[in-house]
Amino acid sequence: MAKVETECKGRSVILTINRPEVHNCVDGETAQLLFEALQSFREARELDVLILTGAGDVSFCSGADLKNAASLIGRPGSAESGPMGISRIGDLEKTAIAAVNGYCLAGGLELACWCDFRIASRNASFGNPARRWGVPLIGGGTQRLPRIIGLGNALYLIETGVVIDADRACQMGLVQEVVPDGQALLRALELAEAMSKYPQVSLRNDRRAAYEGLSLPLWEGIKLEAAIHQSSLAESEMVERLRQYAAGQRPPFPRPRHYCQTRCAVDRRRT
Repeated sequence: MAKVETECKGRSVILTINRPEVHNCVDGETAQLLFEALQSFREARELDVLILTGAGDVSFCSGADLKNAASLIGRPGSAESGPMGISRIGDLEKTAIAAVNGYCLAGGLELACWCDFRIASRNASFGNPARRWGVPLIGGGTQRLPRIIGLGNALYLIETGVVIDADRACQMGLVQEVVPDGQALLRALELAEAMSKYPQVSLRNDRRAAYEGLSLPLWEGIKLEAAIHQSSLAESEMVERLRQYAAGQRPPFPRPRHYCQTRCAVDRRRT
């Protein structure tokens, strides 16, 4: 069995880290396979969404294979793409979703944060327990985590080595939806299918503007947004969709399937 398996579903591709016997930790071979699969996805015009997940229900990815760490650093191209295979690649133009089941730790957390957003099974857990061994986050963790959940929450996870459950991760904003055990991949596929039906030029330009504007002052970001979306406004598919809207056609859009337990309890009290 390959250490990374790929499967196409409609206009999406599922990348599965397939080492369940070691909690889907990543060695040099696995990292290279992730890199190669990502390159294939980037070049495939028929694919719009990448879903990253782990084999089995116990672990998404427990991080680097610390018993074989030299293979990660020694992999050709690791300095550019990152020891985990893809976490230093920042020019992806398409959507990436993490479908998280079980352990999502250390380098695995970095891979999940590399994705645009995260769908977690109820049994998911997140953290940086590699803190105990002095292993640093060198796959973007110190940069992406603060941008996703804020500096205080990020440093709490980075420095203490605590492991939090899916509900706490949802409260922090690390996870966008929490679903029943075993349902994260199915839910990610549902969202991917819905997104692949949207006009892709404006979707990808919105995504690009959001990422590239992160480091800019507000008004510079707004100017960047306007410049990027010149191609969106010239897109013939938008004209056709607006014609459909004027004709009364209203395609469905996805709604949040589940929130964390605390959020659900608050919503119930309000109603």
